[in-house]
Amino acid sequence: MFRMIKTIGVIVGYAALATTKVNEMERNQQLLTTVNEKDRYTVLMAKNWARRVLNSAGVTVTVTGNNVDNGQPVLFVSNHEGNFDIPVLIHAIDKPFGFVSKIEVKKIPFLHRWMMLLNCIYLDRSNRRSSLQMIKDGVASLKEGHSVMIFPEGSRSKGNGLGEFKSGSFKLAKSAHVPIIPVAISGTSKIMEQYDSKRMVPGHVNIHIFEPLSPDIFKEKSLQQVADDVKKQIQDYLDDTAV
Repeated sequence: MFRMIKTIGVIVGYAALATTKVNEMERNQQLLTTVNEKDRYTVLMAKNWARRVLNSAGVTVTVTGNNVDNGQPVLFVSNHEGNFDIPVLIHAIDKPFGFVSKIEVKKIPFLHRWMMLLNCIYLDRSNRRSSLQMIKDGVASLKEGHSVMIFPEGSRSKGNGLGEFKSGSFKLAKSAHVPIIPVAISGTSKIMEQYDSKRMVPGHVNIHIFEPLSPDIFKEKSLQQVADDVKKQIQDYLDDTAV
């Protein structure tokens, strides 16, 4: 219980501190004089936040695969195991990205501000129109040069096997004509979810970043076929590396 309280304190406390610094620099027009400088500072602070959260929780991470940032926007597609997926992925992936998040996150103090700075996109699952707006916002963000991370399962698997990869979110890559980079994540559910999120234990997480899939894949395959292919790629990796 102490570890969980400590980690939650880091999550909110560091976000509050970083938000204060950003607000101060924006008022004084220091450092954040261009969009690129603002993005670089935001990414640096986000990675520092993720590192502190993982250290506090006793989480270590191993990253394998293609972790090279070529400067071009991409759509990252990852399986969704647990609550620690976001800090682990921010820590592990060199390329900056925003992600699609449920709208309830807006209620968490200070995090909403950082979600905006990271070019994240909100989705209200109770509103069908919100899904259409999410696609529109995601395509616009990609076309502006910002990479996006999606979890096509829609909710955490909690370590109980991959769920269905919904094809709708793959429209982002097709419409923006950007590469898809599948990401396999294993181990986050063992930190909290196996205890019904009532406590937190140290753990190790493995991340594998696959080679990019060209957006031209949609010339030959449907959205659902691409979604199924990406799911199989991630599933095969998880099966091959299972202990």
